[in-house]
Amino acid sequence: MTDNVSVSDETTDETPSCSAKGCRTAAVWVLAWNNPKIHTPERRKTWLACEEHREHLSQFLGVRGFLKDVVTLAEWESADSAADR
Repeated sequence: MTDNVSVSDETTDETPSCSAKGCRTAAVWVLAWNNPKIHTPERRKTWLACEEHREHLSQFLGVRGFLKDVVTLAEWESADSAADR
């Protein structure tokens, strides 16, 4: 049985991977969310998503009212490094 994921799509130890159960594909998206019942409004937790799982994970968080933002991993890391300055 062959796997449909190419070796270049799989992650290394340094590469962030998708948060979908069983997925090891490199993350491309950051889904920022919080549970208003337990988190303060400004708190953001994150799930990472590959292209294939972005919509599914977004819907999962969205129907619960948890999803706050979806941005590319590059944008998230750039904003994070700018905040550190």
